[in-house]
Amino acid sequence: MPLAFTLDPAVDASLRDGILDLWTDVSNAGGAVGFVPPVTRETIRPELVRALAALAEGRNRLLVGRDEDGRVAASAFLGFNTHRLMTHWLWLYTVMVHPRDQGKGYGRDLLAAAADAARAFDGIEAIRLTCRGGLGLERFYGSCGYKEVGRVPGAIRVAPGDERDDITMLLPLT
Repeated sequence: MPLAFTLDPAVDASLRDGILDLWTDVSNAGGAVGFVPPVTRETIRPELVRALAALAEGRNRLLVGRDEDGRVAASAFLGFNTHRLMTHWLWLYTVMVHPRDQGKGYGRDLLAAAADAARAFDGIEAIRLTCRGGLGLERFYGSCGYKEVGRVPGAIRVAPGDERDDITMLLPLT
């Protein structure tokens, strides 16, 4: 069953808890969303608070996908550029699909919904994201239309002796 996506849902305790649980579960399943397992909800909470503050300030937007039971099954943040020469593209970050829902096409659905949302924003011509090398994420994003436009070898240190490339991907919207 497809997810129901909402851009800029009302942020209440239920949504905060749903995103916090999603972020924790994705991180503990090895997802490349800013943490290395094991993590707890309390480890992730400060980062979620920062992301929600950016929403309240209008710097970012939130896209949430809910399953048929109303649970948060996917989410991503869309970040606007504040630099006056870069306002024609936005960042997509913390792209997450719950581990229980992997393989159902929800990742592709989330990226398509993010592109649709970005196209509706005035003057946005492209989406940029970064991903952690070594997980095949660049192949997945590439299959969704993104092109690799940059790579910094060894920029992400997952653990001592385990450095990964930081890969920048771009999706033109026009």
